[in-house]
Amino acid sequence: MLPAPPTQRDVSPSGAFTDQFGRPLRSLRVSVTDRCNLRCNYCMPQEEYVWLPRQELLTFEEIAHLVDVFTSMGAEDVRLTGGEPLLRRDLPQLVKMLAANPRIRDLALTTNGVLFAEQGESLRDAGLHRVTLSLDTLRAERFAALTGRDTHAQVLAGIRAARRLGFPKLKLDSVVLRGVNDDELADLIEYGRSLEAEVRFIEYMDVGGATEFSRSGVIAP
Repeated sequence: MLPAPPTQRDVSPSGAFTDQFGRPLRSLRVSVTDRCNLRCNYCMPQEEYVWLPRQELLTFEEIAHLVDVFTSMGAEDVRLTGGEPLLRRDLPQLVKMLAANPRIRDLALTTNGVLFAEQGESLRDAGLHRVTLSLDTLRAERFAALTGRDTHAQVLAGIRAARRLGFPKLKLDSVVLRGVNDDELADLIEYGRSLEAEVRFIEYMDVGGATEFSRSGVIAP
């Protein structure tokens, strides 16, 4: 579905979309799939999950058209997300289409990293600027307990590949849960430092839907 046309109050004199305080909206996140290859128990623990029918997903041409609409209204930074975006077949093709948009200043990707080692080079060559990878733990057994999958080694390989491929401003996102991985904060920071990557700690929160949220896991300030 195409976005509703902006009203006059939603647009600044320069033609950019604005928020309720009149600030220009420069960043656009595009989910290319709802599917994921992990079952993180703070996000989507169910094995049986009803995915969107494939025919309901926007085609690459439709996504590129929508991004063109938003960039014509002032968006400059585009981030591809999911689900897990690397599950979308031929994703480098979409990246190449978006990279041809001269209004995009920054084209980035957020991924859990499981498939990045095998796809990273194609994505870089297609025009991807930056990548953010998820890493909640450095311990394989803890990763398996958190995600329901034994793919910790693939995630670490994906992170190393991102560094080897020369992606700038590499970021690692870690969801912090009290009593689960909060004893690894210093280790995660040191790991990021060793790769010249920025580690960002994400608050554990109730994202709604298929979650097992418990307030006791939140680390209050």
